[in-house]
Amino acid sequence: MELFGSSGTRGVVGEEFTPERVRRVAAAAAAVWDADRVAVARDTRLSGGPFTDVAAGTLAAAGADVDRLGVLPTPGVAYYCATEGVPAVHVTASHNPPEYNGIKLLGSDGTELSVDAYERVERQVFDSDDAPAPWNEVGRSRRIDGVGDDYRADLLAGIDRDTVAAADLTVAVDPGHGAGCVVSPDFFRELGCAVRTVNADPDGRFPGRDPEPVPKNLSALQRLVRSTDADVGVAHDGDADRAIFVDERGEVIDGDTSFAALAAAAVDREDTVVTAVNVSQRLVDAVDAAGGELDLTPIGSTHIVTRVRERHAAGDHVPIAGEGNGGVFFPGYRLTRDGAYVAAKFCELLAESAAPASEVVAPYTDYHFVRENVGYDAAGERDHLLDAAEAYARASDAALDTTDGYRLDYGDAWLLVRPSGTEPKIRIYAEAGDAERAATLAADLRDHLDAAR
Repeated sequence: MELFGSSGTRGVVGEEFTPERVRRVAAAAAAVWDADRVAVARDTRLSGGPFTDVAAGTLAAAGADVDRLGVLPTPGVAYYCATEGVPAVHVTASHNPPEYNGIKLLGSDGTELSVDAYERVERQVFDSDDAPAPWNEVGRSRRIDGVGDDYRADLLAGIDRDTVAAADLTVAVDPGHGAGCVVSPDFFRELGCAVRTVNADPDGRFPGRDPEPVPKNLSALQRLVRSTDADVGVAHDGDADRAIFVDERGEVIDGDTSFAALAAAAVDREDTVVTAVNVSQRLVDAVDAAGGELDLTPIGSTHIVTRVRERHAAGDHVPIAGEGNGGVFFPGYRLTRDGAYVAAKFCELLAESAAPASEVVAPYTDYHFVRENVGYDAAGERDHLLDAAEAYARASDAALDTTDGYRLDYGDAWLLVRPSGTEPKIRIYAEAGDAERAATLAADLRDHLDAAR
């Protein structure tokens, strides 16, 4: 797809992402959905208010009544969609830097659109003209209050609150100034945890840290965990559909590691785990040990949602799915990445094991993962870099997988190169049991791409 990437459409405000893009996407979604009601929400970005105004006005002009939800995490919007049976336009750029904004589209079942559905909307954007409603069929707009409270109650109903509360956990929460600020701190208090917070005021400038919950951005949370003797730290991205953890020592737990620990607790024999082609060996080993099966997709939540639906239709049980970036699904709860729910499930795991976080994840830490980015300025440069990546991959003696980009399996390590679906970057991933081996694999490929410029 040209417009929609691995999770909606995004771009720098005033450059790729403009009011006109919002208008065209909203108009196309309205035409494809042909719905009487559509919800509109946003994260905390400074441009979110004006862009939701554009989206709401466009949807109403197309004849749909508009429910305006205000600032809400993506999984909170998903809850509203599933409860009310309405689709939604969510104005968010998720983990991208403050200068970005974007749109995710959710269906009336509360899941982000499948690949096929996004393709239909994209065709409508490029191939069809708007069809405004007649003057007497224009939709109405109304503000809906209290959705965050209802969503928190739904989260609580899906968690073993008694077990978590009995563990007397102290949880340090870092919503990163994003939409998680309006839900997660109160949710963990309602779970019976003592809560400490940092970066918990909604602020679209993201003054405390960038929205992506990666180790370089989590130093304040690490300090908070250490200074308050917290049992675990939780960090979200801008729309709170991801959760990354910090253990009781103040050390960041890699997302692949926490995913493996959660999967080990959730998977039984003959279960299926759906994940992306950049799967960590940690998850492979955890699923193998449980007697389950892995099903690999291209990277991105839309691909995972699509595959989980296919496996459900085939009668397979998928207790957990997701990626190692903190974006995990528990399809039995809802087929949506939900940072607050995943964090609560991790707290359940801590409570049930009666062990500190560092011990719970210890079986999945004997791996070393490296990710590097190679930026580009134009589509031609991207294509040239991808050609160089393909040549590198096909010249290698490793086993090649082309599900999404080029993945090389060396036996003792793997390497993946692919274009980002959300930013103008080529992603390089490497993992090995030896840190130097992983770093060398990534550096060699990066050097090859730099030399090809």
